[in-house]
Amino acid sequence: MKSDLDRLAVANGISLTRPSPDNGQVPITDATKHHLLSALGVDAATASREQQRMTRGTHKKDIPKSYFPQYLERKRVWGISLQLYELRSGRNWGIGDFEDLVEMVRLAQSLGADFVGLNPLHAPFLADPNRCSPYEPSNRQMLNPLYIAVDKVPGFEGGPELQSRLQALRQTDLVDYVGVAATKQATLRRLWRSWQAVANASIDGHDYEAFVREGGEVLRRHALFETLSSFMGDRNNGTGWRSWPAEYQRPDSAEVAEFADDHADTIRFHMWLQWLAHSQLTHAADVARDAGLRVGLYLDLAVGEAIDGSGTWSEPGAYISDATVGSPPDPFATEGQDWHLAPFHPTAIASGGDAPYRRMVTAAMRYAGAVRIDHAAALRRLFLVPIDGAPEDGAYVNYPQDDLLRILAEASETFSCLVIGEDLGMLPEGLQDDLAQARILSYRILSYEREDDGFKPVDAYPRLSLACISTHDHQTLAGWWRGADIKARAEHGIVPPDVSERHIERRQEERQDLKVALDEAGAGPPDRLPTETASDEKLTDLVVSAHRFVAKTPSVLAAVRLADMTGENRPTNIPGTSDGYPNWKPKLSVPIEELATLPLVNEIAAAFCEERRKSGARRSRS
Repeated sequence: MKSDLDRLAVANGISLTRPSPDNGQVPITDATKHHLLSALGVDAATASREQQRMTRGTHKKDIPKSYFPQYLERKRVWGISLQLYELRSGRNWGIGDFEDLVEMVRLAQSLGADFVGLNPLHAPFLADPNRCSPYEPSNRQMLNPLYIAVDKVPGFEGGPELQSRLQALRQTDLVDYVGVAATKQATLRRLWRSWQAVANASIDGHDYEAFVREGGEVLRRHALFETLSSFMGDRNNGTGWRSWPAEYQRPDSAEVAEFADDHADTIRFHMWLQWLAHSQLTHAADVARDAGLRVGLYLDLAVGEAIDGSGTWSEPGAYISDATVGSPPDPFATEGQDWHLAPFHPTAIASGGDAPYRRMVTAAMRYAGAVRIDHAAALRRLFLVPIDGAPEDGAYVNYPQDDLLRILAEASETFSCLVIGEDLGMLPEGLQDDLAQARILSYRILSYEREDDGFKPVDAYPRLSLACISTHDHQTLAGWWRGADIKARAEHGIVPPDVSERHIERRQEERQDLKVALDEAGAGPPDRLPTETASDEKLTDLVVSAHRFVAKTPSVLAAVRLADMTGENRPTNIPGTSDGYPNWKPKLSVPIEELATLPLVNEIAAAFCEERRKSGARRSRS
């Protein structure tokens, strides 16, 4: 029999059980119920009967459908996915930028691809550049100014001293975020001073003022946060607002208003940075459209924001402040995970015509032909961890799926933008069916598409999906084949030794199963597929064969990770690590200027073009 506390928890969307590492279920504690009710703003001691009758979550209705272009009824297309910061070039400033993106668009067009997929481009902490995870941004409604191609800003001139500094930044194996941020911001501040002198009489000046008016209070508060963050960081108060003096922790205080008056020029500078980023990303999207890429840019939306960043400071009522997003224990993270991300409040996320979720998806869709919803399970529920607790103290909390799907459908139709849902991991029952009805593409990674007797055959992939080999959270295919992911999890203590041993044994089976799957699909003859300790040449055959397999699937979209095309040995990110590995910093080993000459790049592109063309011919005949 449920207690009053249980009934109140369920009424507010809190699940009474959570998964265990052995895929079972364990009850959450009363302390967890109290913590999460408090985080949701519900006082268990004084909750009214009306509150206890409240329900939140999914109510089955007609599911609105997101945008789906007519050409995908008869064609299947492919594209290249990458991390923008990882790009090397002879002209960038030690980090990939929007001009590099333009070059990648042109390369994609020359190879026959129809989109370029990117990491989240959300605004980071400019005053703390080493907080560089694109999946823990400061604000998802703003762009990352570090991607501005400064040499393309009108009025730029670079002297010998700057060129020497840029050369040093280009030669590093890891992105030197601190050096990049210092160099770019110093140069941009000089350009800002000269730009203002001519702005009033220029078209750019009018565009900037229109951009500021359109951005309104949301843009102004973000720029104000950036100004305060730098000011506080210089005074050892930290760049995140939770460590600031109390009077500066809310944007509507008298002290903040006085600070804004005193720093008006710097605030306008940060709004100018957003305008520059917007202008350059818009240009890249225009180049993709003019080049004939059917999809164009494919952008990524992070599942949450930093708990002490611009978003939570600017709109405190839109977020839960006393719990963070994470995941329950599972076989690959036996203690669960706390991602330290601030979630939208379930009652605020879709509230009103100017809902936070609508503004967030619009901020990406205005540039994109497709967007990927990171952790698509969040459309129905999030695993929330009390702010001072551990994942074992967390529980699932429901979100208004119907409202979120409606917002996605309306925005995607407005911007003619495909929606892809990262539907991996532990999913609530029926979610994938709901996403399919909503015409949200499923996200299918080769190594995850397995059954008890081996890898799923190509024709088992759903048509409404994006298929790929690996993502930013995985080793490249060559690394997976060699078990580098298993070794990394063991070395960083993410899983205990006995679990690693089981994973090693399983990987031996998986390698054999992959050979069988590739052979049965006609993607690669067995005698050309490698052993565990094969040479790089043999692994090249494997990589091409596996991509041919993905190209043969019915999935309307397929993505080729650039790191697989360049044969990278280092992973982009090792989930579950922080200081132990330089996540989000490794650069590609090959500069943009040489990509078109790489045999592996051309072999993979040729395989995709051939197989996707065959599929189009078959659909036309049918």
